[in-house]
Amino acid sequence: MDNALGDFLRARRELVTPAEAGLLPGHGLRRVPGLRREEVAMLAGISVEYYLRLEQGRDRNPSVQVIDSLARVLQLDAEGTAYLASLARPKPRRDPARPDEDVPAGLDLLLRTLNVPALVFNKYSDVLAANRLARALSPDMVPGRNRLRVLFTDQAAHEYNADWERYTAAAVAHLRAQIGMETDDERLHALIGELSLKSDRFRRLWARHEVRSAHDVTLRFRHPRVGVLELLAEKFQVVGASGLEALLLHAKPGTRSADALALLAALDAPS
Repeated sequence: MDNALGDFLRARRELVTPAEAGLLPGHGLRRVPGLRREEVAMLAGISVEYYLRLEQGRDRNPSVQVIDSLARVLQLDAEGTAYLASLARPKPRRDPARPDEDVPAGLDLLLRTLNVPALVFNKYSDVLAANRLARALSPDMVPGRNRLRVLFTDQAAHEYNADWERYTAAAVAHLRAQIGMETDDERLHALIGELSLKSDRFRRLWARHEVRSAHDVTLRFRHPRVGVLELLAEKFQVVGASGLEALLLHAKPGTRSADALALLAALDAPS
């Protein structure tokens, strides 16, 4: 991750086709899946030599104008553009903050009183707390498990998630957005390395360098007891606890998913 800016530029240009960039089809065989370096430079209005220096890490401080031009050519959204700007303005190296691992007592009590699936996890996707309904809903929502590890290596999670491919892509893009420029976190590197070795899907997604926070997400679960549930996901930062997020899942009232969630709660209720 020593050349994060260059890696990001290279990965993103390979995802933009000449047609998407408005270029006329050329002749001969293309040796790259997306845009060539010289095409990116031309479209961004910079020299090929300068763009090459950026990709190779020999120049790591492009101007705001260059960043905006590259973002336009690479078809980045607002979040991707902000991420590109952060790579071009890296923060001073420092020891990563130690994330909180203890769920506040009041929040833990709240989870247990909610009538919707709810859980708390850290920036590594370790589940630290989950209520009864979350544990009944999915195998990746059990305290002590890592949601990314389960999602990419456990066949049961593949079967539970009706939109597994979309969900995995969103999970990896969210991980990149969440960690930002934390390049010195050994625990994070170990998790990424492990998943890259165990899952071809994770390795391919990580190489795409997509950045996307999870907003307005709908998750579909294929539950063996109550059928398919389509649930809205709401994420919240836990105030006063570094790196912790709470996730709540709920269904639109009057839908089949709402009935299925109520049935799951009844089936899993203490006797």
